[in-house]
Amino acid sequence: MTKFLSDNAAAVHPDLWEAMRAADEADNPYDGDALSAQLDERFTDLFGRECAAEWVATGTAANCLALATMCQPHGGVVCHEEAHIEVDEGGAPGFYLHGAKLILCPDGHGGEGAKLTPDSIAAVIDPIRDDVHQVQPHAIAITQASEYGRSYAAEELSALSDFAAARSLGLHMDGARFANAAAFLGGSARDAAHGVDSLAFGFIKNGGMNAEAVVLFDPAQADLVRYRRKRAGHLQCKGRYLAAQILAMLEGDLWLRNARHANAAAQDIAGGCGDRLMHAVEANELFVRLSPAEREALREQGFEFYDWGADAARFVTAWNTREDDAAALGKAIAAL
Repeated sequence: MTKFLSDNAAAVHPDLWEAMRAADEADNPYDGDALSAQLDERFTDLFGRECAAEWVATGTAANCLALATMCQPHGGVVCHEEAHIEVDEGGAPGFYLHGAKLILCPDGHGGEGAKLTPDSIAAVIDPIRDDVHQVQPHAIAITQASEYGRSYAAEELSALSDFAAARSLGLHMDGARFANAAAFLGGSARDAAHGVDSLAFGFIKNGGMNAEAVVLFDPAQADLVRYRRKRAGHLQCKGRYLAAQILAMLEGDLWLRNARHANAAAQDIAGGCGDRLMHAVEANELFVRLSPAEREALREQGFEFYDWGADAARFVTAWNTREDDAAALGKAIAAL
């Protein structure tokens, strides 16, 4: 079977296995090791502005720990109605944020493909009365690339950042596929995270094993994340293995090279989809209109993927997707 189910299912990149083997020497426990101590400097160099970075084992924890620095339990986080923190994190934001509410934005008011705009956010929060009887927004959460594989360009992020600052709202970015968005936008991590206050920098979907980074562009918030990470059960005693993975991904821009490969495979498939595509392909996900019979025909040819509603499918490429497999899927869809 040729799998296009999820980049979560992809293999760990061999460079990361080597980095973890190299880290298999005694060192200080938790985050007191020599590798963890390098993260702040490496991410500061990558983004060109001072930041602090903390490892965690999951994207859910990364998102929620970052949002907990911005939102009090009586407040709310504005996000798209299809946002991962709403649809696929099992209520974790409410747990980590001690009951804070998610305030949902539908597509519209200029937003599309699960992307938010200042207008779409304003349409939801402007009707909220400024009194204790209603939940007040404290933060905005966006996803780069979005849940439908769309990438926020720097000018879009600048508009959101200006809006958030004018409303005294924090701006968080769920970057589970941040590398894929950055690759699509030209390769600049700084541009792909322009103006945000925090970033959950995803590595697991891009060749990592169990390491993500919470990047805080206000380093003063780092201690708050560290204490909350411990309380949440995410302070691993052998944290050097997580740091080793992250550093290996940053070395020589492996994170970007992996993403470019996955994106190129997605474009190869897109070439066979024509007007079946539901959204522009701006990362490594494709959402394709297919009838139940057409999906069954593809599965009979050995392709694995997820159904997406009654008449669509989602295909996801990864850092190790073979060019021949992507080309074969594109041809199979074109031949339907």
